[in-house]
Amino acid sequence: MTQRRIGIDLGGTKTEVILLGGDSETLFRTRIPTVRDDYSATIESIAGLVEQAEAQAGLEALPVGVGIPGSVSRKTGLVKNANSTWLNGKPLQADLSKRLKREVKVTNDANCLAVSEATDGAAVGYEYTFAAILGTGCGAGLAHRAEAVVGPNGVAGEWGHNPLPWTSETELQSRQCYCGRFGCQETFLSGTGLCLSYRRLTGEALTGHEIAERAGAGERAAVAVVNDYLDGLARGLAAVINVLDPDVIVLGGGVSNMAVIYERVPALLPNYVFGGECDTPLVRAVHGDSSGVRGAAWLNPIKN
Repeated sequence: MTQRRIGIDLGGTKTEVILLGGDSETLFRTRIPTVRDDYSATIESIAGLVEQAEAQAGLEALPVGVGIPGSVSRKTGLVKNANSTWLNGKPLQADLSKRLKREVKVTNDANCLAVSEATDGAAVGYEYTFAAILGTGCGAGLAHRAEAVVGPNGVAGEWGHNPLPWTSETELQSRQCYCGRFGCQETFLSGTGLCLSYRRLTGEALTGHEIAERAGAGERAAVAVVNDYLDGLARGLAAVINVLDPDVIVLGGGVSNMAVIYERVPALLPNYVFGGECDTPLVRAVHGDSSGVRGAAWLNPIKN
């Protein structure tokens, strides 16, 4: 029998399921809008997606992994640090396991990205992978030899809620984060942060894609915002390199689709990496917006 596994990516705007075969083939994939601010409905929406995938497989009780925009506390078993704030303080892993009548593994969505890309994506062959999500939020995760590195506090690699390095205190204090602090990298480097930068400069609300298009067309404000964004991204990634020096950095999330990142940020990194040198490959996730859900599927052993 062909091997099967199920992954769930619980995002801020969409919840996705994937059914993978043992050869990494996508056998079924679909998504629904994320049910927001309703914990019980979130549980049921995930269960419904798992049931759809199992119906496609013609099998039951397949292994399930779930990526979330937060982490599970080892001390309490409760979700913490989620920007989908209705999950915080809830025993999501235990409740999903009970609802689905099997062990369900839950971890940070950026860990899933790192595992996915290290398993069969842009980071294949690298020992130590740092993977950052530049999307609605700004998370990051680590994989060592394609296994997620979680850490005793569940925050290994967590990047978005450190202050943006080499940034003035005035600028840091001008950006309050949902976590309660000021100047988190998420408020600068997420897609939301990019849009905020443009709105603060021009008073106009645009999507990240629209800002990138305007910058490409030479609009002065958009060019300035994108230039500041790229320099900020270089500062944020340089701080990671200065501490971890990973073998490769993989970017995912909507903002990671900006080609200018890969054209210009590598040249900016040596300005901030200690010693003035940087040979760290900076690559886009091969699996695009399916990287997270694929990584979630890889969290559990395969069922034969």
